[in-house]
Amino acid sequence: MDPMSDSNSLRSSDLPEMFRPPVNRAMRVLDRSFFRKTIPLSAATVFQNSDISKVRGELHKSKDLLTLPRLTSIRDVAEQDGGQVKKALLLREEIKHDEAATWSPTINELVEKGKVGLRPYELTLDYDYWTYADIISSILPEDELQEIPQGFTQVGHVLHLNLREQYLPYKHLIAEILMDKNKAVRTVINKTEDVGSQSQFRTFPFELLAGENDLNVVQHEQDCEFRFDYARVYWNSRLETEHRRLVEKFNQGEMVCDVMAGVGPFAVPAGRKKIFVWANDLNPHGYEVMQDAVKRNKVEGFVTPFNKDGREFIRWSAQELLEAEPVTITIHPKVRRDKKTGKRVEQAPPPHPEEYHRPLFFDHYVMNLPATAIEFLDAFAGVYAGKESLFAPQTSQRLPMVHVYCFSGHSENELDDHIDICQRISERIGYTITPEDRVGGSGNESLELSIHNVRLVSPKKQMFCASFRLPAEVAFRKI
Repeated sequence: MDPMSDSNSLRSSDLPEMFRPPVNRAMRVLDRSFFRKTIPLSAATVFQNSDISKVRGELHKSKDLLTLPRLTSIRDVAEQDGGQVKKALLLREEIKHDEAATWSPTINELVEKGKVGLRPYELTLDYDYWTYADIISSILPEDELQEIPQGFTQVGHVLHLNLREQYLPYKHLIAEILMDKNKAVRTVINKTEDVGSQSQFRTFPFELLAGENDLNVVQHEQDCEFRFDYARVYWNSRLETEHRRLVEKFNQGEMVCDVMAGVGPFAVPAGRKKIFVWANDLNPHGYEVMQDAVKRNKVEGFVTPFNKDGREFIRWSAQELLEAEPVTITIHPKVRRDKKTGKRVEQAPPPHPEEYHRPLFFDHYVMNLPATAIEFLDAFAGVYAGKESLFAPQTSQRLPMVHVYCFSGHSENELDDHIDICQRISERIGYTITPEDRVGGSGNESLELSIHNVRLVSPKKQMFCASFRLPAEVAFRKI
């Protein structure tokens, strides 16, 4: 499992022993009440409320304050006779209220000046205080603590685990604690087999570990909203950065062919940027979700969903786009209104509407099916056969960029992975591409090759995005 990207809390082993939770390595059913601990400390009672800020600053500077994550050092305490409530500052555990030898010069000075008085204080920590890492580290066997299971993917209210075999006996404990510590989570599931092992739609078998049996989620990404049944479509929240990276390469008014579009994480945000997209997915439910997302995010003019086989779609769409009726999208400027009166504010000169004309050719192809997308590249052979006169150098129209996702090894020298990817692409398109065909390389710069490292999937498996301009020898090949 990948490390938990949103965890910034200390692990239990990083806390001083006295502040770690109680240990019960025989626990198999979560007992939250077990995790309660009272710790004897000392506190500095501040006699005048007006001195609180200054005293706190001095004790912070002298490093006498207790510093624990998620814990404030200021506490209310009643005077010994049960009278007036005062503010007290918790002191680090080495300081003893009744042993002046443990006091720092700063504490001594504050006591002598009559600013503070030291007293005992019992600090109670419980299940709600400790993090998931703290709690699970006090339950798992000691020999399993080198790498505690704390990776997950969250999709809407669903937390998706991919537990290793040694942690399966503790799966329900892990799920309950994770749900407790992530308030937006209502459902925890564990993947039981690899993505796509039983479905060509990249869905996966799973088991419900905790919470509601409800996988109908609402997911937000790049200011777009998607609603889908997570059990029936593919979605990976860890790819948001990659979705954003690629969409930023597209320019307003360009035309994109998203061959394996899923529910639209590339297509819908691109539509919001006023980029035309024909977005295709083989999964009928994914297609329905994409249709909903297009309407929900108001990109109907720019994004058109399809439900076809990917290889067929590559060839069909290129011809269909050339022959389709012209499309012009007109976007009228928003009417400005006076904030107080609500009346329309006339602008001089009035702003012109924006017009976007759908291109006749695709500027980009996106192929996000890393397990098999390279195998679909043979569909580009002859995709524009007989239409050479429509492209450069006869016109200003360039052949499209192809962005194909794939897996390769995780080699010590990444060039080895790049060579592997180029060889596999070359075999499918019948044209040799090498890592030197990048801009600034010693090969064919016109291919504009780039290979982007997307993410490490497992210790020996890396996900890449290879981008290259479709060679004329492939696009115009007579077949």
